[in-house]
Amino acid sequence: MLPALAGVVVVLCALVAGLAVGYRVAGVAVPLGALVLLVVLGPALVRRHRPLARRRLGFYTAEELAELDAQGLALAVSRMLRRDGWRVLPAPRVQDRPRVRARDGLGQRLEVAFRPVAEPLPDEDPPARPGRADSAGAPVRLVVHRGAFSRRDVQWAHRQGGVRLIDGSCLARWAHGTPLHELNEFP
Repeated sequence: MLPALAGVVVVLCALVAGLAVGYRVAGVAVPLGALVLLVVLGPALVRRHRPLARRRLGFYTAEELAELDAQGLALAVSRMLRRDGWRVLPAPRVQDRPRVRARDGLGQRLEVAFRPVAEPLPDEDPPARPGRADSAGAPVRLVVHRGAFSRRDVQWAHRQGGVRLIDGSCLARWAHGTPLHELNEFP
């Protein structure tokens, strides 16, 4: 603790000395420039490193993802989709299973379902929403799971068509900042 404090004191003294030398050489422009730089960059740096603000921007650590329940994971995925430029639509009123729906700027639709760790994938038809037909075509369905998918799960997704699986490692990379379209298995 003491070496870190000594390091902070040395850095602060060096900054003050640099400002004093800059003031003597160039006048008041150097301290004012430093103040403007501090005002502009300070909040951005603090916001980027604070966990709550970082999560609101859609960046999560693997440990934070592991601690989330199903609703929390749905909120995290919504934030990550917004970060990647998707417009998240209001969630359907289903209490037992959270779902996220989104649309990008090109009109592509995305439906996200969440799979609990010890539950098999459903062999059911994709959820259909009544309403008008959409010219953008069928939505891409995304199944998010914090664990690993089995061979059977991958075969099920392949048979369904339009289903993409996001396992724990893919989810961690997405949460760390990799855009969704750069992840494996996503068009």
